[in-house]
Amino acid sequence: MVVHVKYFASLRDRLGRAGDELETVAGLTVADVWAALHSATPLPPNTLVAVNLEYAELTQSVRDGDEVAFFPPVTGG
Repeated sequence: MVVHVKYFASLRDRLGRAGDELETVAGLTVADVWAALHSATPLPPNTLVAVNLEYAELTQSVRDGDEVAFFPPVTGG
């Protein structure tokens, strides 16, 4: 199973890359995806996530081929 991961804005800057591909077993949640890729870096508070371009919770399951995006809260003005 492959999950495509994207990082946006300050997360991209902090991690030094725009994304990753995670080859893993089935049955992971969004939170598991972050932990698998960044075990030494906790997910910043208030980070938003999307799975296949739709907002999601950290508890949502991911499937083969899914795109998971992590991004800081969006502000307007």
